Amino acid sequence: MTMAATTRLDRIGPFVYERHAPTMPMLRHGCDAERRRVVIVGGGPVGLAVALGLARHGVRSVVIEADDSVCEGSRAACISRRSLEIVDRLGALEAFVAKGLPWSGGRSFYRDTEVFRFAMPHGPHDRLPPMINLEQYYAEAFLIDAIDRCNDRIPGTIEVRWASTVTGLEEDGSGAMLTVDNALGTYRIAADWIVACDGGQSFVRRALALSLQGTTYDDRYVIIDIDLPSSYPTERRAWFDPPWNRGATVLMHKQPDDLWRIDYQLRQGQSPEEALEPDNVRAFVARHLDAIGEGHLPWHVVWTSVYRAGAVTLPTYRQCRMLFAGNAAHVLPIFGVRGLNSGIDDADNLAWKLAYVVRETAPAALLDTYSDERIEAFHENARHAMRSTEFMSPPSRGFDLMREACLSLAGKHPAIANLINPRQTHAIHYARSALSSRDDPFASGPPAGSVLVEHPLDATVAGGPTHLTQCLGAGFTWIVFGEAAAWRAAVEAPRIGPVRSTLIACRADGALAAAYGAVDGSVYLVRPDGHVAGRWHRPPPWTLQAALATALGFATARDVRVAA
Repeated sequence: MTMAATTRLDRIGPFVYERHAPTMPMLRHGCDAERRRVVIVGGGPVGLAVALGLARHGVRSVVIEADDSVCEGSRAACISRRSLEIVDRLGALEAFVAKGLPWSGGRSFYRDTEVFRFAMPHGPHDRLPPMINLEQYYAEAFLIDAIDRCNDRIPGTIEVRWASTVTGLEEDGSGAMLTVDNALGTYRIAADWIVACDGGQSFVRRALALSLQGTTYDDRYVIIDIDLPSSYPTERRAWFDPPWNRGATVLMHKQPDDLWRIDYQLRQGQSPEEALEPDNVRAFVARHLDAIGEGHLPWHVVWTSVYRAGAVTLPTYRQCRMLFAGNAAHVLPIFGVRGLNSGIDDADNLAWKLAYVVRETAPAALLDTYSDERIEAFHENARHAMRSTEFMSPPSRGFDLMREACLSLAGKHPAIANLINPRQTHAIHYARSALSSRDDPFASGPPAGSVLVEHPLDATVAGGPTHLTQCLGAGFTWIVFGEAAAWRAAVEAPRIGPVRSTLIACRADGALAAAYGAVDGSVYLVRPDGHVAGRWHRPPPWTLQAALATALGFATARDVRVAA
């Protein structure tokens, strides 16, 4: 039983959302009466995705969120194809796609002349767009809806405690004790595992005296969300040194509900406080809309904020039984939209590994591979994001001169224009993953460590899945080419404990086999997060079982508990 006050409905533009009252759990001596397996600190999109990912593997969790509802403002507003595939596994894709605005490219201008167009990879085999624009408050609301559906199926799977702030943390050898404050009082809650998804100002990170390391930039950008009934298509637009904001950069994105997001760089000596003055915000927006030919339309400001670019990370995302994800673990520049998308990837990588450890199907060392793989991903993301940041906001006069030369020549020299490419986020290949097995040479297809490549199925049943990624199970997946019956015994027995696996049988002479470089007898092993763990041509059964043991984090096959 819990005690709660009455909730109320509020509005962000046309979006109606619920204000949630704080709750107080059943207490025993000031503590939550039940010790929890997993407590997630932070109920933003990353924390909610971790909770849904754990639930997919049968692990309950408690989410503690300081706010009483979804966030305000567009914030992280671009959702990548890779993130949409993850959201699909979490049961929320339909709402994301129905509301989000798909786009696949953009344009860049130098002053008032177009100098570059880019297009993200998108082919006939893809079932999802390269990117959708969707305000973060919608993303959070749709994930909460998915949690409600999850709890309808199995009550109490995910408990979200709103308007509750974690104010204390004490570690012990088997987990931690958190102190939580809300309007109804203070209590403590014990957990075996803590997942910190509490953002760039993470309390958990500060409580453990941990610091982010890396590179930060002095330049700041203002975000302005405006309501504007414009019919301009959905694409990314960037203006470098425009006449109405000389010496700076302006970005513009269309969002659902006639919301437009404008990001602009503060000029040297301009303070964030000055820039966010309502009169100054309105003056800038009016100049910008007049310059791009839309000043005649009615508009009003919905939300403003300011940010500074940086690429910083914790040296490890695991501290004993404390795990970090999203901005609590790392911060990336927004250029190339890697912030939230990287956090969703964190959640996808972490959830299955933590669930397997909680359920004692895999050793706790499996969680070290979460840290290793996602730090590898951070450095790959940061490498591209910092190149984009240095072009958007030159850190020195030398960079500024180089950018000016590039922009002035880009209109006539396509090779130079490509330097303007914003390098949008892409799925990360874990090239050094300890969970990957040595595989055979393939002429094509995704190698071990990379994300499964989307492809239509060779034959589908009416109403059934049409693409490969729709067939992935909650656990591991075997993709076999050739006669399925011949492989079923090899991939299902002997079994490694209670590991769940799905078998996808594919034709050896079909289009999918050609795209994957497969022949009769080829096998792919796919992890729960969609990354390939290994692939082989006509492997013996012991190779497949050893690969599964490796993918579960066991040092050697003999460490595996084999069930008859």
